[in-house]
Amino acid sequence: MILFGENTADKTVKQTTDVLHHTTTGLIDFHSLVVLAISVTVALLLGRLVAHMLRWVVVMIGAEADKSDNLRTVNRLRRYETLIVLSIAIIRTVLLIFAFYFWWLYVHPSSKPTAIIGASALAAIFISGALGPVLRDLAAGSFMMAEQWYGVGDHIRVEPFADMQGVVERITLRSTRIRGLNGEIIWINNQNIAGVRLTPKGIRTMALEMFVDDAEAGEQLIAMTNRRLPVGQLLLVSPLQVISSEQVGDKLWHITAVAETAPGREWLVEQSAVDLIKALDDKRKTPVLAHGPLARFADSEAERRFSRTIKNARKRPAPKRRAKRTASAKKKTADRKTA
Repeated sequence: MILFGENTADKTVKQTTDVLHHTTTGLIDFHSLVVLAISVTVALLLGRLVAHMLRWVVVMIGAEADKSDNLRTVNRLRRYETLIVLSIAIIRTVLLIFAFYFWWLYVHPSSKPTAIIGASALAAIFISGALGPVLRDLAAGSFMMAEQWYGVGDHIRVEPFADMQGVVERITLRSTRIRGLNGEIIWINNQNIAGVRLTPKGIRTMALEMFVDDAEAGEQLIAMTNRRLPVGQLLLVSPLQVISSEQVGDKLWHITAVAETAPGREWLVEQSAVDLIKALDDKRKTPVLAHGPLARFADSEAERRFSRTIKNARKRPAPKRRAKRTASAKKKTADRKTA
């Protein structure tokens, strides 16, 4: 049995050596080079055609997502869009591999399967050494896509790069393309992405807390501030809106106003809105600001989860309950002591 295994291994090695020898000599052959060029060209053209058709489907899906008012529908369509964009890269790769496989069978029709497997293994070793960075990109991209870190249309901030943020435009297994707020197109290799900060719904919700002596005058301050703040998809997405106004003391009201900004434009509320409210209040004959305004993030989902965490953390362990002794048990204990 051992001799049989050794003979089989020797035959496989010999066949692999012969295949590699024929391959090197075949590459120099003009006929082999023509077949290889035609195979690769056809694969690339088919890849372009498929990519063009799938990108047309992506545009249609994106248009449907923009029309829908249902957030679940939008997220579902975005996932479809991401999967189709990924499939473009996978289909192109498969077509290219098939082109090389077809060329191999056409040039070496008498090659045995074991020899092809052996040659492929040796080729894989050489390719993995030469294309190590690309393979690491592919591995990182595969894991990120399997775990659904982000998708096309999401706003992300890439770690560990502080200023690298924008909307995801394209995803492949090797790289990610994002567009920044200033219009820059940023390409990044997937292996360099250590982490991703995903902005829910693609906007930041900011809140202003202010205490005033007159509730109506305080709301007027917010209305005047809105008229002086720039509104737009890349600026203040929605202006300040009063969501609560309650009296907390004698001639003291607590007003909370919420606004939505594009990611990276939080300074419109944190700085510009705060400075405007203070400046407008100083111009009044009788200022109404008692304290503030104070800016903070106001994500409802984050508030709900943090409040649940804090509530559970404040719970105290229940006191241990002592088992109540029955009258018969007490009588037995008393009889034992007497005895």
